[in-house]
Amino acid sequence: MASTTQCIASLARLSLAPPARRTAVSTIPSFLLPGAISSSVRYAGGGGGGMRSKRVKKKKTHKTYRSPDLRPMEQYSLCDAMRYLRAFEVGNPPSSVKYDVAVKFKSGKNGPILRDRIRLPFEVKSDTRIAVICPEDHPMRTEALDLGAVAVGEESIFQSIRDGNFDFNKLICHVDSEPALKKANVARILGPRGLMPNKRFNTITYDVKKAMDDMVGATEFRERDRVVRVAIGQLGFTPKMLAENLKVLMEKLKQDADAIADTGHTKVLEEVVLGSTHGPGFSLDGKLNPTLDGVPIEHLQSPM
Repeated sequence: MASTTQCIASLARLSLAPPARRTAVSTIPSFLLPGAISSSVRYAGGGGGGMRSKRVKKKKTHKTYRSPDLRPMEQYSLCDAMRYLRAFEVGNPPSSVKYDVAVKFKSGKNGPILRDRIRLPFEVKSDTRIAVICPEDHPMRTEALDLGAVAVGEESIFQSIRDGNFDFNKLICHVDSEPALKKANVARILGPRGLMPNKRFNTITYDVKKAMDDMVGATEFRERDRVVRVAIGQLGFTPKMLAENLKVLMEKLKQDADAIADTGHTKVLEEVVLGSTHGPGFSLDGKLNPTLDGVPIEHLQSPM
């Protein structure tokens, strides 16, 4: 048994022992320390490591346009659709209201489009104003004016285009003026308006007279999102006039679609919708005569 003196000496040694030193906390971030690589390192490619980056699932894209099911849809004969549209257009001048048709196709998204010009049996637009670009001293200048051109020349027409003064809605360029047209740098103005002359559409030509004759009464069409929209007649047209225009248009579209089919791209007719300037659209069933009793075709023969 320890004596009292020994116990006191032991307590003295404990009280005189130096205090324990505090461990210094490092302020350096762990990711800067060479040996402190954590197991939760992320990898840019998503491969390996504890936490992998989540891959975003790509949305499925369709190579063709989606087509609705037309079986439950109500369809109308041409006379029935005209009768409803004439009711919607009551009070509007017949000469300023147009029937328009939307022809829808089953088609691929990246294939060629239908684009052409057609001359309908019964003229729809009667406000065609043609300007002719040709040299000022060209013999065609006087002939174009005699044929009804509203403007003829080169620099005068180019300056009018730059100023935004469009007294014309059709433009023809003589081959001799093609270099001047390119140099004038007006394509960025004419292109969005659909007025830029093009050899494919015979608006850059030697025979200006023939181009003007073809342009008067001609209608241009272009496929957009698998739909071709064309003004097919005036509100005062009879059913037979409208049917004749529609027949010629469908034959032309079929010819152009067959030409595209030779390149490996198919376009199949899906639906034909008849509308008007202020009216809705009515899906056509391919028939002409009215389906309701007591509504003969003669009621639609005369202008409103």
